Amino acid sequence: VQLVESGGGLVQAGGSLRLSCAASGSTFSINVMGWYRQAPGKQRELVARITSGGGITNYADSVKGRFTISRDNAKNTMYLQMNSLKPEDTAVYCCNAVPPMYHWGQGTQVTVSS
Repeated sequence: VQLVESGGGLVQAGGSLRLSCAASGSTFSINVMGWYRQAPGKQRELVARITSGGGITNYADSVKGRFTISRDNAKNTMYLQMNSLKPEDTAVYCCNAVPPMYHWGQGTQVTVSS
C-alpha cells in the first residue's frame, strides 16, 4: 500500500483545513487507520484513528472536539477535518495503519500562525 497525503497549508489560528490520505492497494479497507503528526523536535504522535468500517473513532485529548476523522473505503481515502486550529497543531501530518504497517508517505505540512 502506498499512502499519499494532501491538503495541508498555512492557516491562521481558528481556521480549518481538510486533509486527505489516498491509499493504493486492497488492504486499506480492512485495517484500522489513523492520522499521525510530528512537530519539529518531537516524536510522532497518533492524533486520530478510525476502525475499518468507520464506526468507531478515537482522538487524542489535544484534538478532541476539533478534529474529525472519516474514511471512504470505496475510494480508498481517509480524511481529517481540522477546525479551530491552534499554533500547537503545526506539524507534518501523515496517515498509516494503527499500528503502522505501511511505508510512510511524505506527509503534508500544516502550519498554524498565531
